[in-house]
Amino acid sequence: MSDFDRRYARPAVVADMSVDAGLRAFMLGVYNKLALGLVWSGALAYAFAYTPLAQVFYQMSGGQIVGLTGLGVAIRFAPLVIILGAAFLMKNPTPRSAGLLYWSIVSLLGASLSVWFVIYELGSVAQVFFITAAAFGGLSLVGYTTKRDLSAFGAFLIMGMWGLIIASIVNMFMHSSMISWIVSVLGVLVFAGLTAWDTQRLKMTYYHLGGDSAAMSVATNYGALTLYLDFINLFQFLMSLMGGNRR
Repeated sequence: MSDFDRRYARPAVVADMSVDAGLRAFMLGVYNKLALGLVWSGALAYAFAYTPLAQVFYQMSGGQIVGLTGLGVAIRFAPLVIILGAAFLMKNPTPRSAGLLYWSIVSLLGASLSVWFVIYELGSVAQVFFITAAAFGGLSLVGYTTKRDLSAFGAFLIMGMWGLIIASIVNMFMHSSMISWIVSVLGVLVFAGLTAWDTQRLKMTYYHLGGDSAAMSVATNYGALTLYLDFINLFQFLMSLMGGNRR
């Protein structure tokens, strides 16, 4: 978590949870950036899957993925490295640096998401995407409208997220279908909770900033990144569980 998150996104902040024009404008900025990020990620994923760019990322044999190239491995793990690095290095983020962080992560993850287009038919990917979008919208709405303080779930959900990351890395070497299924189920539950919690946390951030325009611009980028990661992870876990026809 960045210094910005610790300073401005404390769930203990007591805020008037009523909806006002400023809050709507702030959240609209977050969701607009999130939507643009998803569109850009989808375009990159399609390009890497359905053009010769796939050869840059994947080792293919008979139309099937048999591994990643060196560049593919670097791109796959780069988002996690950048996020961890930003947490330590970006102590005082500016709107420009926060925007650069957001679009860097979105672009790298967009390339990584091409794996689903390579494995599954376009119709299956589209179906799960729309299911994810509907679930995400409902969960975010819950976080936006609920009067209940969800901060008590935050630490538990973050611990669960790191547990999922560790289990996923371990299973890359074990190739256990049972572990993969369990991780996917738990992943859906964890990121469903994080979607609602992060949305409520963004509301608290808005009230805490008190109209500081520069800080609000940074918060919009960080908020969009947080919700983007929630959406993408929810989508990927649902793809693992619900992916239909393979190519």
